[in-house]
Amino acid sequence: MQHRGEIIKIAVYKSGIPITYLAKRLNKSRRWVYLMFEKKEISLDLILQIGNIIHFDFTQEINALNALRNNKHVDYENSIYWENKYLTLLEKFNEYMRTQKRN
Repeated sequence: MQHRGEIIKIAVYKSGIPITYLAKRLNKSRRWVYLMFEKKEISLDLILQIGNIIHFDFTQEINALNALRNNKHVDYENSIYWENKYLTLLEKFNEYMRTQKRN
């Protein structure tokens, strides 16, 4: 299995985009970004988000993205992708609801 954190780390450093900027765009801390670099498993949604920020296409480096782009059947990767997508949307919805209660 590919070490996605290493692949992302290399792409981020090659892009020249500062870690601080990446962390702010992801609404995370710099420490979180460095810890992410150490993870072997990273959601495809997050990888796509990082790719948009650093202007990098990970489809050549990450097999699952290439498979999704080519509409190949990827059970495990696809289920993780949608699970993470759901959780991200749920977190955004909960944050929205908290801000509405304050107003």
